[in-house]
Amino acid sequence: MSSQIDLALLAEVQQFLYMEARLQDSNLYSEWEALWTDDAIYWVPANGADIDPEEQMSIIYDNRSRIGLRIKQFYTGKRHTQAPASSLGRVVSNIEILDVNGDEVKVASNAMIFECNLRADTVWATRNEFLLRRAEEGFRMARKKVVLVNNEKPLYTLSFLV
Repeated sequence: MSSQIDLALLAEVQQFLYMEARLQDSNLYSEWEALWTDDAIYWVPANGADIDPEEQMSIIYDNRSRIGLRIKQFYTGKRHTQAPASSLGRVVSNIEILDVNGDEVKVASNAMIFECNLRADTVWATRNEFLLRRAEEGFRMARKKVVLVNNEKPLYTLSFLV
């Protein structure tokens, strides 16, 4: 990418990432699900950032169909780790446009997620990579990779979507 920053594009990307965080923090997962493309991949690696998800274990490695199934499971009322649902608060920062290729924008960001539930209060720190694709209704997520900074340690049950 050139050293010139497209401030309008950066603002549009920032607003999209902030909206995505708000939907997740508000447990509006049906609306969050609508942000994905049909060929989407949602990946939360385990034991490092650069593993091969086809060969090694991941916390989450979902295609679009599995994302939809995961959302339906949240709304069944049978996910006891989320009864009651965690209260969440996300701070999204360090948003950087890495590459623009036609209607696709590769983006990096960081997030701090505060989770409050019956078990405890937990702070999750993440490094995120997105492949956003422009659609009629705005950006959609074609890829989302969330690297928990402590993913090489034993983790509490991650019962919400990061």
